[in-house]
Amino acid sequence: MAAAAAAATPSAFAPPRLRLLSCHAPRRRAAPLPRWAASASRSGAPSSSMDATVKAGRRPGVREYVEAAREMARRPDGGPPRWFAPLECGGERVPGAPTLLYLPGIDGVGLGLIRHHQRLAKMFDMWCLHIPVQDRTTFQGLVEHVERTVKTESSRAPDRPIYLVGESVGACIALAVAARNRDIDLVLVLVNPGTSFHRSQVQSLSALLDLVPNPFGLSTPQVLNFLTGSFMKMSSRFDGAGQAFSEVAGGLLPSLMYLADILPKESIVWKMNMLRTASLFVNSRLHAVKAQTLVVASGNDELLPSREEAERLHSTLKKCRIRHSRDNGHKILLEDGFDLATTIKGAGYYRRSRQTDYVLDYLPVTDDELENAIDRDRLLNFATDPVMLSTLPAGKIVRGLAGLPREGPVVLVGYHMIMGLELGPLVTGVLRTTGIHIRGLAHPFMFNESFEQLMPDSWNFDFYRIMGAVPVTAVNFYKLLSEKQFILLYPGGAREALHRKGEEYKLFWPEQSEFVRMASRFGATIIPFGVVGEDDICDVLLDYNDLMKLPFYDILDKKLNEDGLKLRTDSTGEIKNQDIHPVVLTPKMPGRIYFVFGEPIETKGREKELRDKEKAQHLYLHVKSEVESCIKYVKEKREEDPYRSILPRLLYQATHGSDAEIPTFEP
Repeated sequence: MAAAAAAATPSAFAPPRLRLLSCHAPRRRAAPLPRWAASASRSGAPSSSMDATVKAGRRPGVREYVEAAREMARRPDGGPPRWFAPLECGGERVPGAPTLLYLPGIDGVGLGLIRHHQRLAKMFDMWCLHIPVQDRTTFQGLVEHVERTVKTESSRAPDRPIYLVGESVGACIALAVAARNRDIDLVLVLVNPGTSFHRSQVQSLSALLDLVPNPFGLSTPQVLNFLTGSFMKMSSRFDGAGQAFSEVAGGLLPSLMYLADILPKESIVWKMNMLRTASLFVNSRLHAVKAQTLVVASGNDELLPSREEAERLHSTLKKCRIRHSRDNGHKILLEDGFDLATTIKGAGYYRRSRQTDYVLDYLPVTDDELENAIDRDRLLNFATDPVMLSTLPAGKIVRGLAGLPREGPVVLVGYHMIMGLELGPLVTGVLRTTGIHIRGLAHPFMFNESFEQLMPDSWNFDFYRIMGAVPVTAVNFYKLLSEKQFILLYPGGAREALHRKGEEYKLFWPEQSEFVRMASRFGATIIPFGVVGEDDICDVLLDYNDLMKLPFYDILDKKLNEDGLKLRTDSTGEIKNQDIHPVVLTPKMPGRIYFVFGEPIETKGREKELRDKEKAQHLYLHVKSEVESCIKYVKEKREEDPYRSILPRLLYQATHGSDAEIPTFEP
């Protein structure tokens, strides 16, 4: 698409900030700009509120969207549909970025991703479909138009996926294209899909739009009164149903007002009829869709029953995940608090080749994502005020992270708290303090789609994927080392994180070395660390042994582990038992969490020495001993901390300020 962009003359048309291309496929040579765009360029359109928003470093919102969309829609342009690349998408993107085609909702303008342009443009070669207001291309025609583009892009880069992000009727177009092109590698992102039109309240409203008198616009007081009240009084045929319809229309109209601002009545009627056709067409072909699919559903969608529709699509489509957003409405892409790029990353749906490479496809966490991650654990951080200690090369323990190396590869090897409670404070604390981004080797169940459905919230594990977790495999460990990353490794795995009563601070490591020889192959530095404090913040009420005594729990246990990847099947005893199960905890008056990073252990220059299994095993046992020493050290030293309990810490902050660093014991 870069070639097509270079061939086109960017429009200086300020409000939409667009580069419009009238072409069937993004990479074909662009036709000249429409007259309206050229005239706007010559006249020098005044700066819009979107320009001011971008200059101020803020994301555009509904106001900027409506302004830009109104400016595009009012131009006398009867079609055909075309692709455009927003000017914000002209920056630098990651190597090998896949193509993303945005398919708009009922408005057809193509600016639905206006808040997300800059983020997505770094991840994708992004193009948006613009359907002029006066255009009357049928749904079948739009499907064929997008299909031509998809085939062109697939032949150009057959090893890369093509992303179709469809909103409302655009989601129907994406599904139709996928059903007709099962041999092309597509990733569908369906935002409040219009496949539920036949079960929506808006269907009732759309049936009456033809009754609106032509001299009136949809936003005039007369029409609002007509649709919400007076019409019911004039027609006795509705009887008791009139009040129900009035309530429906009253709830829908605020959500439809953006359409009245952009489209004339005739266009809205056409679009509604198209949505009805699209829904019927696609629902009869869902069985043919084989593409990887992510459904984004708003909990407060006023137009469509999106939450229920997401569940229906999930049960119908073979490779489908859902992301529910409880507090957002139908125009979720324009609302604060939702980020499409982060959602795609968190679901594990970003890839640049046919198979997801969790190491090479990973995109670094953004400032916003880091802040959201910190907010996620804000209550835990407030209650426990984590203390981080590190060990200098000479063996001196100091407060802070001065003892951590600043260059990788580094392998941090330590103890797993109950339920992994330490993960958030550890990863975000190190990143915020030092800029070091830790990549965790995580249990495969965090990436399992079936297991995700058993969780109370589909977003539960997205945090870990956004922060860089990868499934624990030898291949991924090798790749992280070769990329000189900081790697978080828990040899105790699930057995340690889901330990039984009275087993806190006990290591459940395999008997044989699993990481030393590979780490030494890359000259990695090994940092043993211990973490203490779980017994100060909670107690285990029900462990695995207790759960197995409950009636019918064995059914849930089988469901949790039937599709799970079994780790360490060649091990024996406790280590072999890596089944996933819930743990019921009871909170306590919160104490403090303490991290201590031991003295760095260098393997650089010892590659040949550590090829020997016995010497590697000796180093492995040394690392384990160091982790146990770190735990023992902090368990003893925390007795000297006058601020171990939350009450003295609250008093200290009350007298010294909420941002004051609370003291601890002297290392």
